[in-house]
This record gives sequence, C-alpha cells and structure tokens, in this order.
Amino acid sequence: MTHVNNRLFDEFAKLMNDAAGVAQGVRGEAENMFRAQIERFIGDMDLVTRDEFEAVKAMAIAARDENEALKARLVALESKISNGDEA
Repeated sequence: MTHVNNRLFDEFAKLMNDAAGVAQGVRGEAENMFRAQIERFIGDMDLVTRDEFEAVKAMAIAARDENEALKARLVALESKISNGDEA
C-alpha cells in the first residue's frame, strides 16, 4: 500500500509540475500578446522621440533668446528716437 501511495504521489507531483509548466507558458504568451498590443497602441499614437523633442526644445530656446535680443534692440532704438537722437 505504501508503494501505491508513493507512486500516486509521484504521479500527482508530475501532473502538478506539468500543469505549472503549461501555466508558465500561457503566462509568457499572455505577456507577449500584451506587450505587442501596447507597442502597437503606442505606435499608433502620434508621439515624438526624445531626440525630436530635444531638437525642438533647442529651437524654442534659440528663438526665445533671439526674441529677447530683438526686444532689447527695439527698446534701445525707441529710446533713441524719443530722445531726438535720430540715427
């Protein structure tokens, strides 16, 4: 009887190991499918890359600096005109 119980437990353990392997495989497939769906979703969105963002950011900073320089030049010219010092 002990031998039958041991064999029964061995078969049950083997069955559980097989079931765990199948469950792990299903989990891996589900993760892959989820990852593919997320990548497709993000790909469909109109997102920019980090490099594109940094390039536009640099352009905006340069435009702002140029705008500030032109504003200062305009203020100086207006001051010069209002003081009667025609150029």
